[in-house]
Amino acid sequence: MPFQVVKSEDEWRRDLSSEAYRVLRERGTERPFVNIYCHHAEPGLYLCGGCGVPLFSSDHKYDSGSGWPSFWQAVSAGALGEDIDTRFGMSRREIHCANCGGHIGHLFLDGPVPTGHRYCTNSAALAFKAHSTITFGMG
Repeated sequence: MPFQVVKSEDEWRRDLSSEAYRVLRERGTERPFVNIYCHHAEPGLYLCGGCGVPLFSSDHKYDSGSGWPSFWQAVSAGALGEDIDTRFGMSRREIHCANCGGHIGHLFLDGPVPTGHRYCTNSAALAFKAHSTITFGMG
């Protein structure tokens, strides 16, 4: 299935920081515990750093102790896609933005109730929008 947002690699390089490009486009992983959203607790939405669509709510964020931002649920059923990642001699469930294909992190089945999911994400793959800055249309 093709993604809604399609750019050339040159366009992605132009539009993303070098770290965001490494994570989102080259399937990289940032260092644990020192990334910007690991201990972030402000209410709001976590967006794809590549295309800006909502992926996670702060209501579903928790401290997994892993060193990366972790969520027990995505913001909607269709927000993320999954692939099997067999790099590094492991088999993991890789998660990507369903809108642009950007690598977000991995899904593990050791999370809290009610889902048992741990969406282990990279801060460099995310952007944050505080609830105080979110506006809703009237009508």
